[in-house]
Amino acid sequence: MRDALLIVIIFGSIPFILRRPYIGVLMYVWISVMNPHRLTWGFSYDLNFAAVIAVVTLVGALFSKEIRRPPLNALTIALLLFVLWTCVTTVFALIPGESFERWTTVMKTQVMVCLIPMLFHRKEQVRQLIWVIVLSIAYYGIKGGVWILTSGGGYRVWGPADSYIEDNNALAVAIIMIIPLMRYLQLTTANRYVRWGLTAAMLLCGVAVLGSYSRGALIGVGTMVAFLWWKGRQKLLILIVAIVTIPLALSLMPSGWYERMDTIATYDQDTSASMRLNSWGTMFNVAKDRPIVGGGFELAAKQIYDKYSPDPAFPPQVAHSIYFQALGEHGFVGLALFLWLYVAFWRQASWLVRQSTARPGLSWVRDFGLMMQVSIIGFAAGGAFLSLVNFDVPYYFVGAMLAMSSIVIREMRGETGVTVQERASPLPFDDAHASQTPKLRSR
Repeated sequence: MRDALLIVIIFGSIPFILRRPYIGVLMYVWISVMNPHRLTWGFSYDLNFAAVIAVVTLVGALFSKEIRRPPLNALTIALLLFVLWTCVTTVFALIPGESFERWTTVMKTQVMVCLIPMLFHRKEQVRQLIWVIVLSIAYYGIKGGVWILTSGGGYRVWGPADSYIEDNNALAVAIIMIIPLMRYLQLTTANRYVRWGLTAAMLLCGVAVLGSYSRGALIGVGTMVAFLWWKGRQKLLILIVAIVTIPLALSLMPSGWYERMDTIATYDQDTSASMRLNSWGTMFNVAKDRPIVGGGFELAAKQIYDKYSPDPAFPPQVAHSIYFQALGEHGFVGLALFLWLYVAFWRQASWLVRQSTARPGLSWVRDFGLMMQVSIIGFAAGGAFLSLVNFDVPYYFVGAMLAMSSIVIREMRGETGVTVQERASPLPFDDAHASQTPKLRSR
Protein backbone atom coordinates (compact mmCIF):
# COMPACT_ATOMS: atom_id res chain seq x y z
CA MET A 1 0.00 0.00 0.00
CA ARG A 2 2.81 2.44 0.88
CA ASP A 3 4.60 1.61 -2.37
CA ALA A 4 1.52 2.33 -4.47
CA LEU A 5 0.78 5.56 -2.60
CA LEU A 6 4.34 6.80 -3.09
CA ILE A 7 4.24 5.97 -6.81
CA VAL A 8 0.96 7.89 -7.19
CA ILE A 9 2.32 10.95 -5.34
CA ILE A 10 5.61 11.14 -7.22
CA PHE A 11 4.43 10.37 -10.74
CA GLY A 12 1.23 12.33 -10.18
CA SER A 13 3.35 15.42 -9.47
CA ILE A 14 5.08 15.34 -12.88
CA PRO A 15 2.49 17.45 -14.78
CA PHE A 16 2.61 20.09 -12.03
CA ILE A 17 6.43 20.10 -12.08
CA LEU A 18 6.55 20.63 -15.83
CA ARG A 19 4.27 23.64 -15.44
CA ARG A 20 5.81 25.01 -12.21
CA PRO A 21 9.34 23.59 -11.89
CA TYR A 22 9.85 25.00 -8.40
CA ILE A 23 7.47 22.24 -7.28
CA GLY A 24 10.02 19.77 -8.62
CA VAL A 25 12.68 21.26 -6.36
CA LEU A 26 10.33 20.82 -3.40
CA MET A 27 9.71 17.21 -4.39
CA TYR A 28 13.42 16.54 -4.83
CA VAL A 29 14.22 18.03 -1.41
CA TRP A 30 11.49 15.91 0.18
CA ILE A 31 12.78 12.71 -1.41
CA SER A 32 16.46 13.41 -0.71
CA VAL A 33 15.97 14.52 2.91
CA MET A 34 13.16 12.32 4.18
CA ASN A 35 13.84 9.31 1.94
CA PRO A 36 10.16 8.25 1.93
CA HIS A 37 10.95 5.22 -0.24
CA ARG A 38 12.93 3.81 2.72
CA LEU A 39 9.66 3.69 4.65
CA THR A 40 8.20 1.17 2.23
CA TRP A 41 8.79 -2.57 2.21
CA GLY A 42 8.19 -3.43 -1.43
CA PHE A 43 9.29 -2.54 -4.94
CA SER A 44 9.64 1.19 -4.17
CA TYR A 45 12.40 0.71 -1.62
CA ASP A 46 15.30 0.91 -4.08
CA LEU A 47 13.74 2.96 -6.88
CA ASN A 48 15.64 6.15 -7.77
CA PHE A 49 12.74 8.58 -7.51
CA ALA A 50 15.11 11.53 -7.01
CA ALA A 51 16.61 11.04 -10.48
CA VAL A 52 13.16 10.99 -12.09
CA ILE A 53 12.12 14.20 -10.34
CA ALA A 54 15.45 15.85 -11.13
CA VAL A 55 15.13 15.18 -14.87
CA VAL A 56 11.53 16.40 -14.98
CA THR A 57 12.45 19.52 -12.99
CA LEU A 58 15.32 20.38 -15.33
CA VAL A 59 13.06 19.94 -18.36
CA GLY A 60 10.44 22.18 -16.76
CA ALA A 61 13.05 24.80 -15.84
CA LEU A 62 14.48 24.77 -19.36
CA PHE A 63 11.15 25.95 -20.81
CA SER A 64 9.98 28.00 -17.84
CA LYS A 65 9.42 31.75 -18.08
CA GLU A 66 9.82 32.01 -14.29
CA ILE A 67 13.54 31.24 -14.20
CA ARG A 68 15.75 34.20 -13.25
CA ARG A 69 19.43 34.87 -12.77
CA PRO A 70 20.54 34.17 -9.17
CA PRO A 71 21.93 37.08 -7.12
CA LEU A 72 25.64 37.80 -7.37
CA ASN A 73 27.16 38.17 -3.92
CA ALA A 74 29.84 36.62 -1.74
CA LEU A 75 27.62 33.66 -0.86
CA THR A 76 26.96 32.82 -4.52
CA ILE A 77 30.65 33.02 -5.34
CA ALA A 78 31.67 30.95 -2.30
CA LEU A 79 29.20 28.21 -3.24
CA LEU A 80 30.31 28.07 -6.86
CA LEU A 81 34.02 28.06 -5.99
CA PHE A 82 33.62 25.28 -3.44
CA VAL A 83 31.58 23.16 -5.86
CA LEU A 84 34.11 23.73 -8.64
CA TRP A 85 36.96 22.85 -6.31
CA THR A 86 35.36 19.49 -5.46
CA CYS A 87 35.36 18.81 -9.21
CA VAL A 88 39.11 19.47 -9.29
CA THR A 89 39.85 17.27 -6.27
CA THR A 90 37.78 14.45 -7.78
CA VAL A 91 40.04 14.46 -10.85
CA PHE A 92 43.07 13.91 -8.59
CA ALA A 93 41.33 11.56 -6.12
CA LEU A 94 43.27 8.76 -4.46
CA ILE A 95 40.37 6.36 -4.99
CA PRO A 96 38.97 7.50 -8.38
CA GLY A 97 36.02 5.13 -8.74
CA GLU A 98 34.42 5.67 -5.34
CA SER A 99 35.26 9.35 -5.38
CA PHE A 100 33.55 9.86 -8.73
CA GLU A 101 30.46 8.00 -7.51
CA ARG A 102 30.18 10.30 -4.49
CA TRP A 103 30.86 13.34 -6.68
CA THR A 104 27.91 12.53 -8.95
CA THR A 105 25.61 12.37 -5.93
CA VAL A 106 26.92 15.68 -4.60
CA MET A 107 26.53 17.37 -8.00
CA LYS A 108 22.87 16.35 -8.22
CA THR A 109 22.28 18.14 -4.93
CA GLN A 110 24.20 21.22 -6.04
CA VAL A 111 22.19 21.50 -9.26
CA MET A 112 18.99 21.64 -7.19
CA VAL A 113 20.58 24.14 -4.82
CA CYS A 114 21.39 26.42 -7.76
CA LEU A 115 17.81 26.15 -9.01
CA ILE A 116 16.38 27.43 -5.72
CA PRO A 117 17.28 31.13 -6.16
CA MET A 118 16.46 30.85 -9.86
CA LEU A 119 12.91 29.53 -9.34
CA PHE A 120 11.83 30.71 -5.87
CA HIS A 121 10.73 34.35 -6.19
CA ARG A 122 8.13 34.80 -3.43
CA LYS A 123 8.43 34.47 0.31
CA GLU A 124 5.62 31.90 0.31
CA GLN A 125 7.73 29.67 -1.93
CA VAL A 126 10.72 29.89 0.41
CA ARG A 127 8.40 29.12 3.35
CA GLN A 128 7.21 26.04 1.47
CA LEU A 129 10.83 24.95 1.08
CA ILE A 130 11.43 25.43 4.81
CA TRP A 131 8.26 23.48 5.61
CA VAL A 132 9.41 20.60 3.39
CA ILE A 133 12.83 20.43 5.07
CA VAL A 134 11.34 20.75 8.56
CA LEU A 135 8.64 18.12 8.09
CA SER A 136 11.01 15.71 6.34
CA ILE A 137 13.33 15.59 9.36
CA ALA A 138 10.72 16.28 12.04
CA TYR A 139 8.98 13.04 11.06
CA TYR A 140 11.89 11.12 12.54
CA GLY A 141 12.31 13.56 15.41
CA ILE A 142 8.67 13.42 16.49
CA LYS A 143 8.52 9.65 16.11
CA GLY A 144 11.77 9.33 18.03
CA GLY A 145 10.59 11.66 20.78
CA VAL A 146 7.40 9.68 21.28
CA TRP A 147 9.42 6.45 21.28
CA ILE A 148 11.81 7.78 23.91
CA LEU A 149 8.98 8.93 26.16
CA THR A 150 7.08 5.65 25.88
CA SER A 151 10.16 3.42 26.25
CA GLY A 152 11.83 5.29 29.07
CA GLY A 153 14.80 6.36 26.94
CA GLY A 154 16.29 2.90 26.65
CA TYR A 155 16.73 2.94 22.85
CA ARG A 156 18.52 5.17 20.39
CA VAL A 157 16.87 7.10 17.58
CA TRP A 158 17.92 6.27 14.01
CA GLY A 159 17.22 7.77 10.59
CA PRO A 160 16.27 6.20 7.24
CA ALA A 161 18.57 3.51 5.86
CA ASP A 162 21.29 4.42 3.35
CA SER A 163 20.89 8.15 3.88
CA TYR A 164 23.02 10.98 5.27
CA ILE A 165 21.01 10.83 8.50
CA GLU A 166 20.88 7.08 9.01
CA ASP A 167 23.37 7.25 11.89
CA ASN A 168 21.92 8.33 15.23
CA ASN A 169 24.51 11.10 15.59
CA ALA A 170 23.84 12.53 12.12
CA LEU A 171 20.09 12.42 12.67
CA ALA A 172 20.51 14.28 15.96
CA VAL A 173 22.46 17.08 14.25
CA ALA A 174 19.81 17.28 11.50
CA ILE A 175 17.09 17.58 14.13
CA ILE A 176 18.82 20.36 16.04
CA MET A 177 19.24 22.20 12.73
CA ILE A 178 15.48 22.24 12.07
CA ILE A 179 14.33 23.20 15.57
CA PRO A 180 15.22 26.89 14.99
CA LEU A 181 13.40 26.75 11.67
CA MET A 182 10.34 25.42 13.48
CA ARG A 183 10.59 28.51 15.64
CA TYR A 184 10.79 30.67 12.50
CA LEU A 185 7.65 29.05 11.12
CA GLN A 186 5.95 29.49 14.47
CA LEU A 187 6.82 33.20 14.63
CA THR A 188 5.49 33.79 11.12
CA THR A 189 2.32 31.66 11.31
CA ALA A 190 -1.03 33.22 12.22
CA ASN A 191 -2.89 29.94 12.90
CA ARG A 192 -2.68 29.22 16.61
CA TYR A 193 -3.21 25.49 16.14
CA VAL A 194 -0.21 25.33 13.85
CA ARG A 195 1.81 27.25 16.46
CA TRP A 196 0.77 24.81 19.17
CA GLY A 197 1.64 21.88 16.93
CA LEU A 198 5.07 23.35 16.26
CA THR A 199 5.64 23.80 20.00
CA ALA A 200 4.84 20.13 20.59
CA ALA A 201 7.05 19.13 17.64
CA MET A 202 9.99 21.17 19.00
CA LEU A 203 9.68 19.55 22.42
CA LEU A 204 9.47 16.02 20.99
CA CYS A 205 12.40 16.70 18.66
CA GLY A 206 14.40 17.92 21.65
CA VAL A 207 13.68 14.66 23.44
CA ALA A 208 14.71 12.74 20.31
CA VAL A 209 18.05 14.56 20.24
CA LEU A 210 18.73 13.46 23.82
CA GLY A 211 17.57 9.95 22.93
CA SER A 212 20.11 9.77 20.11
CA TYR A 213 22.90 9.41 22.70
CA SER A 214 24.92 11.82 20.55
CA ARG A 215 27.57 13.74 22.44
CA GLY A 216 28.22 16.05 19.51
CA ALA A 217 24.53 16.90 19.27
CA LEU A 218 24.45 17.71 22.98
CA ILE A 219 27.29 20.20 22.45
CA GLY A 220 25.46 21.60 19.43
CA VAL A 221 22.26 22.09 21.40
CA GLY A 222 24.11 23.91 24.17
CA THR A 223 25.80 26.22 21.66
CA MET A 224 22.52 26.93 19.87
CA VAL A 225 20.59 27.69 23.05
CA ALA A 226 23.31 30.08 24.21
CA PHE A 227 23.26 31.99 20.90
CA LEU A 228 19.45 32.03 20.78
CA TRP A 229 19.32 33.49 24.28
CA TRP A 230 21.95 36.09 23.38
CA LYS A 231 20.19 37.19 20.19
CA GLY A 232 16.57 36.50 21.16
CA ARG A 233 13.99 39.18 21.79
CA GLN A 234 12.52 37.33 24.79
CA LYS A 235 15.56 36.45 26.88
CA LEU A 236 13.61 35.86 30.09
CA LEU A 237 11.12 33.54 28.38
CA ILE A 238 13.92 31.54 26.74
CA LEU A 239 15.68 31.23 30.09
CA ILE A 240 12.52 30.07 31.88
CA VAL A 241 11.73 27.51 29.17
CA ALA A 242 15.29 26.16 29.34
CA ILE A 243 15.22 25.93 33.14
CA VAL A 244 11.91 24.05 33.09
CA THR A 245 12.31 21.74 30.09
CA ILE A 246 15.97 20.71 30.20
CA PRO A 247 15.93 19.13 33.71
CA LEU A 248 12.60 17.47 32.89
CA ALA A 249 13.97 15.94 29.70
CA LEU A 250 17.20 14.83 31.38
CA SER A 251 15.21 13.11 34.13
CA LEU A 252 13.74 10.78 31.50
CA MET A 253 17.13 9.50 30.36
CA PRO A 254 18.40 6.13 31.66
CA SER A 255 21.72 5.63 33.42
CA GLY A 256 23.36 4.48 30.17
CA TRP A 257 22.78 7.91 28.70
CA TYR A 258 24.62 9.63 31.54
CA GLU A 259 27.48 7.17 31.25
CA ARG A 260 27.91 8.02 27.58
CA MET A 261 27.72 11.78 28.15
CA ASP A 262 30.34 11.48 30.90
CA THR A 263 32.86 10.34 28.27
CA ILE A 264 32.95 13.91 26.94
CA ALA A 265 35.18 14.77 29.90
CA THR A 266 37.13 11.49 29.75
CA TYR A 267 37.58 11.24 25.98
CA ASP A 268 41.15 9.98 26.38
CA GLN A 269 39.78 6.79 27.99
CA ASP A 270 37.05 6.24 25.40
CA THR A 271 37.76 3.92 22.46
CA SER A 272 35.30 5.71 20.19
CA ALA A 273 36.98 9.04 20.90
CA SER A 274 40.42 7.54 20.29
CA MET A 275 39.31 6.23 16.91
CA ARG A 276 37.93 9.68 16.08
CA LEU A 277 41.24 11.33 16.98
CA ASN A 278 43.04 8.80 14.80
CA SER A 279 40.71 9.65 11.91
CA TRP A 280 41.45 13.34 12.36
CA GLY A 281 45.15 12.59 12.29
CA THR A 282 44.73 10.54 9.13
CA MET A 283 42.89 13.35 7.33
CA PHE A 284 45.56 15.82 8.41
CA ASN A 285 48.31 13.56 7.11
CA VAL A 286 46.54 13.22 3.75
CA ALA A 287 46.35 17.02 3.53
CA LYS A 288 50.01 17.41 4.46
CA ASP A 289 50.98 15.00 1.69
CA ARG A 290 48.56 16.59 -0.83
CA PRO A 291 47.99 20.13 0.50
CA ILE A 292 46.35 21.55 -2.62
CA VAL A 293 43.92 18.90 -3.82
CA GLY A 294 43.64 16.54 -0.83
CA GLY A 295 42.64 12.96 -1.40
CA GLY A 296 39.21 13.33 -2.99
CA PHE A 297 35.93 11.88 -1.76
CA GLU A 298 35.59 8.61 0.16
CA LEU A 299 38.85 8.23 2.09
CA ALA A 300 37.63 5.65 4.60
CA ALA A 301 39.59 2.85 2.93
CA LYS A 302 42.31 0.44 4.04
CA GLN A 303 44.91 1.66 1.55
CA ILE A 304 44.46 5.23 2.84
CA TYR A 305 44.77 4.28 6.49
CA ASP A 306 47.71 1.95 5.87
CA LYS A 307 49.65 4.90 4.45
CA TYR A 308 48.42 7.91 6.44
CA SER A 309 47.02 6.70 9.77
CA PRO A 310 48.94 7.74 12.92
CA ASP A 311 48.01 4.35 14.37
CA PRO A 312 47.32 1.70 11.68
CA ALA A 313 45.99 -0.62 14.39
CA PHE A 314 42.69 1.25 14.19
CA PRO A 315 40.34 0.18 11.37
CA PRO A 316 39.49 2.65 8.57
CA GLN A 317 36.98 5.25 9.68
CA VAL A 318 35.21 8.22 8.16
CA ALA A 319 36.65 11.60 9.13
CA HIS A 320 34.21 12.20 12.03
CA SER A 321 34.42 15.97 11.53
CA ILE A 322 33.21 18.29 8.80
CA TYR A 323 36.43 20.28 9.18
CA PHE A 324 38.84 17.36 8.96
CA GLN A 325 36.70 15.78 6.24
CA ALA A 326 36.93 18.93 4.11
CA LEU A 327 40.67 19.11 4.85
CA GLY A 328 41.39 15.49 3.95
CA GLU A 329 39.14 15.28 0.91
CA HIS A 330 39.80 18.70 -0.63
CA GLY A 331 43.07 19.91 0.88
CA PHE A 332 43.80 23.19 2.63
CA VAL A 333 42.28 25.08 -0.31
CA GLY A 334 39.07 23.08 -0.03
CA LEU A 335 38.87 23.63 3.73
CA ALA A 336 39.33 27.38 3.24
CA LEU A 337 36.54 27.47 0.64
CA PHE A 338 34.27 25.36 2.84
CA LEU A 339 34.76 27.73 5.78
CA TRP A 340 34.31 30.78 3.56
CA LEU A 341 31.00 29.36 2.32
CA TYR A 342 29.53 29.35 5.81
CA VAL A 343 31.11 32.66 6.81
CA ALA A 344 29.43 34.14 3.73
CA PHE A 345 26.18 32.43 4.73
CA TRP A 346 26.43 33.98 8.19
CA ARG A 347 27.11 37.44 6.78
CA GLN A 348 24.23 37.16 4.35
CA ALA A 349 21.90 36.28 7.23
CA SER A 350 23.26 39.25 9.19
CA TRP A 351 22.53 41.48 6.21
CA LEU A 352 18.92 40.29 6.20
CA VAL A 353 18.61 40.99 9.92
CA ARG A 354 20.07 44.50 9.56
CA GLN A 355 17.91 45.45 6.59
CA SER A 356 14.71 44.28 8.29
CA THR A 357 15.31 45.69 11.78
CA ALA A 358 14.04 49.20 10.99
CA ARG A 359 11.21 48.02 8.76
CA PRO A 360 8.17 46.56 10.57
CA GLY A 361 6.91 45.09 7.33
CA LEU A 362 10.03 42.93 7.06
CA SER A 363 10.00 41.44 10.58
CA TRP A 364 9.58 38.00 9.03
CA VAL A 365 12.92 38.53 7.29
CA ARG A 366 14.65 39.19 10.61
CA ASP A 367 13.21 35.97 12.04
CA PHE A 368 14.38 34.05 8.98
CA GLY A 369 17.93 35.42 9.12
CA LEU A 370 18.31 34.93 12.86
CA MET A 371 16.93 31.40 12.92
CA MET A 372 19.12 30.45 9.96
CA GLN A 373 22.12 31.60 11.96
CA VAL A 374 21.02 29.51 14.92
CA SER A 375 20.63 26.48 12.65
CA ILE A 376 24.06 26.87 11.11
CA ILE A 377 25.60 27.16 14.59
CA GLY A 378 24.07 23.79 15.39
CA PHE A 379 25.59 22.36 12.21
CA ALA A 380 29.00 23.93 12.90
CA ALA A 381 29.11 22.64 16.48
CA GLY A 382 27.54 19.21 15.98
CA GLY A 383 29.32 18.68 12.67
CA ALA A 384 32.69 19.07 14.39
CA PHE A 385 32.33 15.39 15.31
CA LEU A 386 30.60 14.02 12.20
CA SER A 387 31.37 13.54 8.48
CA LEU A 388 28.63 15.75 7.09
CA VAL A 389 30.40 17.94 4.52
CA ASN A 390 28.18 16.46 1.80
CA PHE A 391 24.96 16.53 3.86
CA ASP A 392 22.40 18.14 1.56
CA VAL A 393 20.34 20.15 4.07
CA PRO A 394 22.94 22.89 4.78
CA TYR A 395 23.26 23.46 1.02
CA TYR A 396 19.49 23.75 0.71
CA PHE A 397 19.78 26.40 3.42
CA VAL A 398 22.29 28.23 1.20
CA GLY A 399 19.84 28.12 -1.70
CA ALA A 400 17.03 29.40 0.53
CA MET A 401 19.28 32.22 1.78
CA LEU A 402 20.07 33.31 -1.77
CA ALA A 403 16.40 33.19 -2.76
CA MET A 404 15.35 35.18 0.31
CA SER A 405 18.03 37.80 -0.38
CA SER A 406 16.63 38.38 -3.87
CA ILE A 407 13.11 38.59 -2.50
CA VAL A 408 14.14 41.16 0.12
CA ILE A 409 15.91 43.29 -2.49
CA ARG A 410 12.72 43.34 -4.58
CA GLU A 411 10.60 44.09 -1.49
CA MET A 412 12.82 47.03 -0.61
CA ARG A 413 12.75 48.33 -4.16
CA GLY A 414 9.01 48.55 -3.76
CA GLU A 415 9.37 51.09 -0.93
CA THR A 416 8.44 54.61 -1.95
CA GLY A 417 11.41 56.60 -3.15
CA VAL A 418 14.21 54.17 -2.34
CA THR A 419 16.14 51.36 -3.93
CA VAL A 420 18.76 49.02 -2.50
CA GLN A 421 22.22 48.04 -3.52
CA GLU A 422 21.98 44.52 -4.92
CA ARG A 423 25.28 43.24 -3.59
CA ALA A 424 23.76 42.15 -0.30
CA SER A 425 27.03 40.83 1.07
CA PRO A 426 30.35 42.31 -0.02
CA LEU A 427 32.57 40.57 -2.50
CA PRO A 428 35.87 39.34 -1.05
CA PHE A 429 37.94 41.84 -3.01
CA ASP A 430 35.74 44.83 -2.14
CA ASP A 431 37.57 46.06 0.98
CA ALA A 432 36.01 49.48 0.97
CA HIS A 433 32.55 47.99 1.08
CA ALA A 434 33.27 45.17 3.50
CA SER A 435 32.83 47.18 6.69
CA GLN A 436 29.78 49.13 5.56
CA THR A 437 26.11 48.40 5.75
CA PRO A 438 24.53 48.42 2.26
CA LYS A 439 23.16 51.91 1.66
CA LEU A 440 19.82 53.06 0.41
CA ARG A 441 19.83 55.85 -2.12
CA SER A 442 17.17 58.05 -3.66
CA ARG A 443 15.93 57.23 -7.12
